[in-house]
Amino acid sequence: MRASTSDILDDIYPDSDGKPMAETQVHVALLASLYGLLEYWLKPRGIYLAGNMFLYYKEGDPKARRTPDLMAVKGVNVEHKRRSFKTWVEKAVPCWVLELTSKKTAKEDRGPKKRLYRRLGVREYFMFDPLNDYLPRQLMGFRLSGGSYQRMEREEDGGLTSKEMGLRFVPDGNDLLVFEAKTGKQLLHYRELQGELERHRRATDKRIAELEAELARVKSAPRGKHNGRR
Repeated sequence: MRASTSDILDDIYPDSDGKPMAETQVHVALLASLYGLLEYWLKPRGIYLAGNMFLYYKEGDPKARRTPDLMAVKGVNVEHKRRSFKTWVEKAVPCWVLELTSKKTAKEDRGPKKRLYRRLGVREYFMFDPLNDYLPRQLMGFRLSGGSYQRMEREEDGGLTSKEMGLRFVPDGNDLLVFEAKTGKQLLHYRELQGELERHRRATDKRIAELEAELARVKSAPRGKHNGRR
């Protein structure tokens, strides 16, 4: 059987290097949590989100790759299930990248990765240090301007606003909270969203029961006597 073009490309550009996706359990849990949270919000808005996926940026060179912890891309098919992301195939580069910095990645995140993302045209580059040990500031952001990265000014709560995403990111201990920039409404994690839906369901069920009881009371009440000619 002849191999498909996709199979050939997967052989040339593998989707894994066998290394663990994150250094600590804190990083793993946060990456998984943020991925679920952001994909739920971004997908209906036509923004593709990938987590811990190979980003190939030079055709013909399988070594020209990086693995952003999270990256968002505009103008591509959000439904397509990719094994890796090839910029020349997609004809797009990420508009936003977040690296969860650790002891092993701090030097690369602040140096080679930052320079590469700038050169590729990634418009916003965020770094977050869950343990708050390896960056000058726990949350750092850079926005592309005139071909260079300009450091974004932190807000009063230590947060940063992403123009590309329309979201605010705010450190909270080991966690990174996410809010809609326009409304200030916090994006809920899956379990929190389930809790909100369950509370809404219980409140609705209670109101329905109250209305049914009221209707039954009205129906069972004695009818008033009517005056009229006999």
